[in-house]
Amino acid sequence: MNKKLKEKFDESVNAVLPITVIVLLLSIFVVPMETGTIALFLVGAFMLIIGMAFFQLGAETAMTPLGEGVGSSIMKTRKLPVLIGVCFLMGIIITLAEPDLQVLANQVPSIPNNTLIFTVALGVGVFLVIAVLRILFRISLPVLLCIFYIALFFLSFAAPADFIAVAFDSGGVTTGPMTVPFIMAIGVGLSATRNDKNGSSDSFGLISFCSVGPVLMVLLLGIFYHPTGAAYNETTIPDVITMQDVIREFVHMIPDYAKEVLLSILPVIFVFLIFQLISRRYHKPQVIKMIIGFLYTIIGLILFLTGVNVGFAPVGSLLGSSLAGQPWKWILIPIGALIGYYIVKAEPAVQVLNRQVEDVTNGSISRDTMNLSLSIGVSASVALALLRVLTGLNIYWLLIPGYLIALILTRFVPKVFVGIAFDSGGVASGPMTSTFLLPLAMGACTAIGGNVVTDAFGVVAMVAMAPLIAVQVMGVSYNMKLKKASTPAAAIIGIDDNEILDFEEDF
Repeated sequence: MNKKLKEKFDESVNAVLPITVIVLLLSIFVVPMETGTIALFLVGAFMLIIGMAFFQLGAETAMTPLGEGVGSSIMKTRKLPVLIGVCFLMGIIITLAEPDLQVLANQVPSIPNNTLIFTVALGVGVFLVIAVLRILFRISLPVLLCIFYIALFFLSFAAPADFIAVAFDSGGVTTGPMTVPFIMAIGVGLSATRNDKNGSSDSFGLISFCSVGPVLMVLLLGIFYHPTGAAYNETTIPDVITMQDVIREFVHMIPDYAKEVLLSILPVIFVFLIFQLISRRYHKPQVIKMIIGFLYTIIGLILFLTGVNVGFAPVGSLLGSSLAGQPWKWILIPIGALIGYYIVKAEPAVQVLNRQVEDVTNGSISRDTMNLSLSIGVSASVALALLRVLTGLNIYWLLIPGYLIALILTRFVPKVFVGIAFDSGGVASGPMTSTFLLPLAMGACTAIGGNVVTDAFGVVAMVAMAPLIAVQVMGVSYNMKLKKASTPAAAIIGIDDNEILDFEEDF
């Protein structure tokens, strides 16, 4: 366990260090910051590193085995009502445990927090059932995605204009560090019971449906409530002078986030205990190991959320307002692109996805390749999101062409890349996006006097959309290599030789 923790710690350092260095350089050469603010940021970065390491180890030790166990067990029952009921309840429970959702709910004052949270949870529950039924009945993933995204955009035209970006952001924040490991593991467990050639590729795609569901449900909620005053609470920088003041800020907030995390994860632990009592799936050493894993997950999330909210969010807001307030405000776009390139690597759920991609494809699609693809995609999306902040460009001019390109690309890549790409969109927009990039956009929008609700909101949605295109472009390049080298697909991406042909026949 110590060896694994050290490995996770090294991964966390490599993920967080680049963004830390970028912010420090900006504070020296571009945006001067007070020493107290920098101290807050550095302590936050340290907590981020420790928290990510513990969380990833906890997810690997507890959340993933539990998800795989639940997935394989409900598939083996062969009872459709049981499968639907369990998936629906699990979707709701795991969404209620998602800390990112709490962050978004606090920023929409026109709708009660619990109403918004339960609406999103209902969307995840319904669409997790749809995703599982798709695997069970072997329905084409691209076809279903096309149908649901077309329905989503048509529905959005009926929703209030001030609520569109908030609704799309909700789909991104829902699939965060708690949701992703568990739901992805359910997909692996479900697919493991199938013996056909497409079983492994169908383990991907659940996250994509769990991202669409909340958007549809929140759009319906927006139509029902007719919200007009949704706004993001302005991020303030604590007044700190000494290092003791800095530590006091973090110590003061740790109990709040500890309570939030404990309330979120207790339902998951309850599910684990009930599942173990019914199935007796895990032996005593496994149960002890998973309990320790849940403890690691709790510690990791508390440290991570405290670090990003206390240390990173204020600095993000300050950077945005300071850069946009300068005569050369357009420099915000390339700086945002640079931050976006590195910040996605610090998302804990991204590393969980990349590890599973590497495992399922037998190492043919490596974590480094996935990281590069996601970094390029998120970098471009953050640049476009900040361009929208500075110009007031309607979000439809970016989302509709973006999703249209992503859906068209599904015709030209193997199935495994479609599932990975649409899952990547959900995992890329995690707590780092909502607590650093969103305040960055908020600060910039406030500085230039823009409409915060329509212009700053949507950055999460942009980050969620970019991997859909970037990963599928990577899939197109793999396809070109296949045709050029006449190499069997299985030799490159670990899938059946005929999968590409089968994919085309689905249409």
